[in-house]
Amino acid sequence: MRIRALCAALVCIAAALPAQAVADHGIASAVRSSGESLPAGSGGQASGGALVAGLRTTPGSLEQVGHSPLLNRGMNAAPAVKGDYAYVGSRTDGNHLNSGVLVVDVSRPSSPQVVNEIGPPHEGNPGETSRELRIWPQQNLLMVLNHGCSSLIHLCAGGETVRSTIRFYDISGANAASPKLVSTFLPSRTRPQVPHEFFLWVDPDDPKRALIYYTNPSGSDQELIVTDISGAREGRFTEIDEFKVDLPDNGMDNRLHSLGISNDGRRGYLAYLGGGFMVVDTSDFAREVPNPQVRLITPVERRVFWTDPGAHSAVKLFGRPYALTTDEVYGKLGGALPDHGCPWGWVRTIHIANERRPKVVGEYRVAPHNFPSYCEQVPPDQENLSSQSAHNPTLTPNLALVTWHSRGFQLISTENPRRPERLAEFMPQPLAAVQNEDPALSSGSDKVVMWSYPIVQDGLIYLVDVRNGLYILRYRGPCQEEIRGVDFLEGNSNLGDALRFERSSTRRDYAGRCARGHAAPERAAGGQLSAATAAPPAFPSLEFDAAELGRD
Repeated sequence: MRIRALCAALVCIAAALPAQAVADHGIASAVRSSGESLPAGSGGQASGGALVAGLRTTPGSLEQVGHSPLLNRGMNAAPAVKGDYAYVGSRTDGNHLNSGVLVVDVSRPSSPQVVNEIGPPHEGNPGETSRELRIWPQQNLLMVLNHGCSSLIHLCAGGETVRSTIRFYDISGANAASPKLVSTFLPSRTRPQVPHEFFLWVDPDDPKRALIYYTNPSGSDQELIVTDISGAREGRFTEIDEFKVDLPDNGMDNRLHSLGISNDGRRGYLAYLGGGFMVVDTSDFAREVPNPQVRLITPVERRVFWTDPGAHSAVKLFGRPYALTTDEVYGKLGGALPDHGCPWGWVRTIHIANERRPKVVGEYRVAPHNFPSYCEQVPPDQENLSSQSAHNPTLTPNLALVTWHSRGFQLISTENPRRPERLAEFMPQPLAAVQNEDPALSSGSDKVVMWSYPIVQDGLIYLVDVRNGLYILRYRGPCQEEIRGVDFLEGNSNLGDALRFERSSTRRDYAGRCARGHAAPERAAGGQLSAATAAPPAFPSLEFDAAELGRD
């Protein structure tokens, strides 16, 4: 469904918004990194009611160690991190400045610096977005997924004619600061926003062998394609299986969005946008049997599903029979997405001891935005032009690190998976201006869009905000040892400390609850609170297409 002249429709709504509500909403967008209450004199009087109810003390704290605005370009995409360098893709295309893959020197985490950009002809081309990045560290290879992007939600031009690719760059030695293209994989599925996401699985017993599981959200085609990339340095790639679950035609968006793979490669955890969560058997690929196949474990009629839109990402808790899912729900965009908007989406925990009959047993929401009572007073620009939804998770044995779009970054205890609890949250102070606002996520008053899978390297947390750049954080508080002891960890691969946390998806090897003694954390340095500017809402005059947004 298309909605024309969105600007006119929403400005009429915004005109009726009380000035006090706009001011309070601006204050609610500036949260101290330690989660402390607003100080006196900051403008955060209690008159805002539920709009500021989410600002409260937390058991832990998050310190901003470093920040790069990434040239204030806006429209940032996924990061990849190895050693002294981080690499950050772009959600938009080469018709905009600095739209290639930025190379950031993070050797001093307190002062990350952009030192290079992979640009045309390899990256930053018209119509093409560098959506997903990953590093295969054993081979010193940076992987960049490029596909056509939308003129409506990504500010691109000509994305319909772009050939999707995954490009492999050597980042060994001096090439770390100036990556060198070594090969290009041409996926069999190529259209705007496809391949959509992928999981990198490196064989724990053979670091020269690696697979990617990429998704092709589709109502009719095969939706999961398994590809052997072991010969990437020689340009050899083999798609070895295709898989699709036939879900009922029930009017819901039942396309596969994303997935997680267990560390041992024997299980897959599927997240369908409106179709919910299921478990598959991927052990053929781990065991390298001839003619391997993905096999469905959870019967379709016993899957768990909730809202539409619903599941975005799915990962397994280490050492325990639980999975964790996040949702992704946009704003309503003036009615273009009537099923989106308040109360958006959140985290669920799913008991999978019986993989044939999973059961949702817990949830975590951010107050007040993810509760129906807030929807009665949500500001119109927030309802239409922001997402207060969970997005991407990375786990340790007892913690979930989750980017939460305009609610920033949430650090959650999963010690009791049936009752996840907030330990800390981080909301950056938005940049005053960027080259490109995200039409669907930052065109209103909410100027924070935490988006990426969190990456932990050497005990520090790396995050990318679509609008505001790269953030490097330090956590203090309960279970802090689980992060401080990490050399490397990310939610969309089985690399680094993931194998230390869990070797087998079927054997219970949970290390136990966290060490005690961190309930009274040190006070975080920096991260001073200041009220965000309550500027009048700005509405884009664009056509939005619901199907395109459903693929983002």
